[in-house]
Formats: sequence, structure tokens, C-alpha cells
Amino acid sequence: MVRFILGSQSPRRRALLQLLGFPFEVMVADVDETLVADADPAVDAMLTAQLKARAIRGMLGEGRYDGETLLLTADTAVSIDQHILGKPVDTNDAWQMLRALRGRAHQVHTGFTLVNLATGQEVTDVHTAVVTMRDYSDDEIAAYIATGDPLDKAGAYGVQHPEFRPASQINGCFTGVMGLSVCQLLQTLAQWDILVPVTSAITQAHHEYPCPLLAAYAASREA
Repeated sequence: MVRFILGSQSPRRRALLQLLGFPFEVMVADVDETLVADADPAVDAMLTAQLKARAIRGMLGEGRYDGETLLLTADTAVSIDQHILGKPVDTNDAWQMLRALRGRAHQVHTGFTLVNLATGQEVTDVHTAVVTMRDYSDDEIAAYIATGDPLDKAGAYGVQHPEFRPASQINGCFTGVMGLSVCQLLQTLAQWDILVPVTSAITQAHHEYPCPLLAAYAASREA
């Protein structure tokens, strides 16, 4: 059976990977992400995912793995006007980010690296979604920041937050905005002859935002 090593401490990525139904363990890549500073936010996300993968492969050493043990790392970069918004350093920083994003469209780039630990086969890709934020009020920002939710998230928001619900429109994969495009991962796994059924849990994870990648993957399974 396929099993994963997920190189991320993000609870959101753990929840998203669980949707595929494969067993996995979690390892945390101890890397200095400031070593990557590409001017292109999408490239920055991919290079950071690769950096994490290299670090974890170093931690794993020369262990013996079968062809079904896969390492997965990811990184998300939120950008507006080509300026990357990282995780806020404090509540004031979160205020500034959420005000800058309010009522505007921005990009969420989630890069990932997938490695077959037995063969060394590796792929790195990125999913970019365009997210338009609604015109939320200062009072809503204050209430959201008070929950503590923004402080560990790039761009200072979680698109899935049930009360704040910051997005008015998403062009792309909702799970990619959360931190890992499950649908793009499904397509990559299919290229490696690992076919995953589209379950109701995967569909429901997109909430009210239909995903074109998921639709294309489902259609390819039916062809």
C-alpha cells in the first residue's frame, strides 16, 4: 500500500492528506526558509518545498524503502501586487495584511514536492489560485484576530474559517488555498499510476467552491 511521509507540521495539510485515505507519518523539516527569496512568489513556493524535501531526505538517510513510500512537502506563498505576505509577526502585522487584502484580488501559490524514496523519482509543481476577498469591516477583522487564527497563516487568514469567511470568490482549487491542492496531487499521483477515487469527503472539502482540477481528474477517471 502507498504510504506517505508528510514533511509539514501544518494541521491543515495533515487533514487534507487524510482525505486520500493513505497512511502517513509526519516529519518536520528544520529549514531556514529565508534562504529562499525568489522574486516570483510561485517559484519561491516551489523552491521552499524542494528545500524542505532535501532536508527531510537528509534526516532519513540511506534507509531502504519500497516503491510505495512517498515523501510530500509543501509551501504556500500569498502575494498581492507581486509582494509576498508571510505569516504575521504580531497582531498589528495581521491587521495590516487583512486591510491590504480587503476587497481585492490576490494570489495564493502552493508549491509541493513529491518524491518516491525508493527510486528517487521527484516532481515539483505549484498551484496558483486567485482569491478575491470580500469587503469585511474593521470590526470583523478585530473579531477574527481575537480568535488567534491569523497568526500562523500566510497572508494572516484561513480561507476555511467558518465565521470570518474572508473570500468572496476563488478561481482555482479551494484546498490549494488551504495549503495543499489535493486535486493537483491527485493528478500527479495518476501520472505515477496511483489512482485515487474521488470520494464525497474530497468533494465536500471544497465547500461551495467547485474545483476545475477536480472536475478534470474525475472526468479522466470516467474516460
